[in-house]
Amino acid sequence: MNKIQPTPGTLVETFIAGCRVGELRLQCCGSCGAYQFYPRIICADCHGRDLSWTAASGRGRVRSFTVVRRGISAAYEAPYVVALVALEEGPTMMSHIVACAPEDVAVGAPVQVDFAAWSDSVSLPVFTLESRD
Repeated sequence: MNKIQPTPGTLVETFIAGCRVGELRLQCCGSCGAYQFYPRIICADCHGRDLSWTAASGRGRVRSFTVVRRGISAAYEAPYVVALVALEEGPTMMSHIVACAPEDVAVGAPVQVDFAAWSDSVSLPVFTLESRD
Protein backbone atom coordinates (compact mmCIF):
# COMPACT_ATOMS: atom_id res chain seq x y z
CA MET A 1 0.00 0.00 0.00
CA ASN A 2 1.31 3.46 -0.89
CA LYS A 3 1.42 6.63 1.17
CA ILE A 4 -0.35 9.77 0.00
CA GLN A 5 1.90 11.61 -2.48
CA PRO A 6 2.39 15.34 -2.94
CA THR A 7 0.55 16.82 -5.90
CA PRO A 8 3.09 17.48 -8.66
CA GLY A 9 3.47 21.00 -9.97
CA THR A 10 5.94 23.77 -10.57
CA LEU A 11 5.40 25.32 -7.12
CA VAL A 12 6.48 22.22 -5.21
CA GLU A 13 9.10 20.78 -7.57
CA THR A 14 12.02 22.75 -6.07
CA PHE A 15 10.92 21.67 -2.58
CA ILE A 16 10.67 18.00 -3.62
CA ALA A 17 14.01 18.16 -5.47
CA GLY A 18 15.65 19.49 -2.30
CA CYS A 19 14.18 16.65 -0.27
CA ARG A 20 15.66 14.15 -2.73
CA VAL A 21 19.16 15.44 -1.91
CA GLY A 22 18.56 15.84 1.83
CA GLU A 23 17.95 19.60 1.85
CA LEU A 24 14.94 21.34 3.38
CA ARG A 25 14.15 24.29 1.10
CA LEU A 26 11.93 27.24 1.95
CA GLN A 27 10.79 30.21 -0.07
CA CYS A 28 12.27 33.54 1.03
CA CYS A 29 10.91 36.93 0.00
CA GLY A 30 13.48 39.29 -1.50
CA SER A 31 11.31 42.29 -0.60
CA CYS A 32 10.70 41.73 3.13
CA GLY A 33 13.01 38.81 4.00
CA ALA A 34 10.21 36.58 5.33
CA TYR A 35 10.44 32.82 4.90
CA GLN A 36 7.34 30.84 4.10
CA PHE A 37 6.09 27.30 3.93
CA TYR A 38 3.99 26.01 2.08
CA PRO A 39 5.10 27.23 -1.39
CA ARG A 40 3.06 30.09 -2.87
CA ILE A 41 3.33 32.51 -5.79
CA ILE A 42 3.31 35.58 -3.53
CA CYS A 43 4.76 36.41 -0.12
CA ALA A 44 2.28 35.76 2.68
CA ASP A 45 3.70 38.74 4.64
CA CYS A 46 4.09 41.60 2.13
CA HIS A 47 2.38 40.14 -0.97
CA GLY A 48 5.57 40.65 -2.97
CA ARG A 49 6.48 38.39 -5.86
CA ASP A 50 10.29 38.36 -5.40
CA LEU A 51 10.44 34.82 -4.00
CA SER A 52 13.46 32.55 -4.15
CA TRP A 53 14.30 29.17 -2.69
CA THR A 54 16.91 28.81 0.03
CA ALA A 55 18.22 25.95 2.15
CA ALA A 56 16.81 26.04 5.67
CA SER A 57 18.70 25.10 8.82
CA GLY A 58 16.37 22.15 9.41
CA ARG A 59 16.14 23.00 13.11
CA GLY A 60 13.00 23.85 14.98
CA ARG A 61 10.83 23.16 17.99
CA VAL A 62 7.65 21.14 18.44
CA ARG A 63 4.76 23.60 18.62
CA SER A 64 2.02 20.98 18.98
CA PHE A 65 1.62 17.27 18.31
CA THR A 66 -0.67 14.30 18.43
CA VAL A 67 0.00 10.58 18.65
CA VAL A 68 -1.89 8.60 16.02
CA ARG A 69 -2.62 5.19 17.46
CA ARG A 70 -4.64 3.87 14.52
CA GLY A 71 -3.08 4.50 11.11
CA ILE A 72 -5.24 5.76 8.27
CA SER A 73 -4.15 2.76 6.17
CA ALA A 74 -1.67 -0.10 6.21
CA ALA A 75 0.91 2.28 4.70
CA TYR A 76 1.01 4.23 7.97
CA GLU A 77 2.16 1.97 10.78
CA ALA A 78 0.83 3.21 14.13
CA PRO A 79 1.62 4.58 16.55
CA TYR A 80 3.22 7.63 14.96
CA VAL A 81 3.59 11.28 15.90
CA VAL A 82 2.23 14.09 13.72
CA ALA A 83 3.57 17.47 14.81
CA LEU A 84 3.55 21.14 13.98
CA VAL A 85 7.20 22.18 13.91
CA ALA A 86 8.12 25.85 14.27
CA LEU A 87 11.22 26.19 12.10
CA GLU A 88 14.09 28.50 13.15
CA GLU A 89 13.43 30.56 10.02
CA GLY A 90 9.87 31.33 11.15
CA PRO A 91 7.37 29.14 9.27
CA THR A 92 5.54 26.25 10.88
CA MET A 93 5.22 22.98 9.01
CA MET A 94 3.36 19.77 9.71
CA SER A 95 5.45 16.60 9.70
CA HIS A 96 6.20 13.42 11.60
CA ILE A 97 8.53 13.01 14.58
CA VAL A 98 10.40 9.74 14.04
CA ALA A 99 13.01 7.49 15.70
CA CYS A 100 11.66 7.93 19.22
CA ALA A 101 8.90 6.68 21.47
CA PRO A 102 5.77 8.82 21.21
CA GLU A 103 6.04 9.46 24.96
CA ASP A 104 9.40 11.23 24.41
CA VAL A 105 7.84 14.03 22.34
CA ALA A 106 6.91 17.24 24.16
CA VAL A 107 5.81 20.74 23.19
CA GLY A 108 8.93 22.88 22.92
CA ALA A 109 11.25 19.94 22.25
CA PRO A 110 14.06 20.80 19.81
CA VAL A 111 14.03 18.84 16.55
CA GLN A 112 16.23 18.39 13.48
CA VAL A 113 15.05 17.55 9.97
CA ASP A 114 15.68 14.18 8.38
CA PHE A 115 14.13 12.71 5.26
CA ALA A 116 12.03 9.58 4.77
CA ALA A 117 11.27 7.76 1.55
CA TRP A 118 7.58 8.25 0.83
CA SER A 119 7.75 6.26 -2.42
CA ASP A 120 10.43 5.14 -4.89
CA SER A 121 10.73 8.69 -6.22
CA VAL A 122 9.69 10.97 -3.34
CA SER A 123 11.31 11.68 0.01
CA LEU A 124 9.71 14.08 2.46
CA PRO A 125 10.93 15.84 5.59
CA VAL A 126 10.46 14.21 8.97
CA PHE A 127 12.00 15.32 12.25
CA THR A 128 14.01 13.67 15.00
CA LEU A 129 14.37 14.85 18.56
CA GLU A 130 17.57 16.77 19.16
CA SER A 131 19.32 17.42 22.43
CA ARG A 132 20.40 21.05 22.76
CA ASP A 133 22.59 22.18 25.58
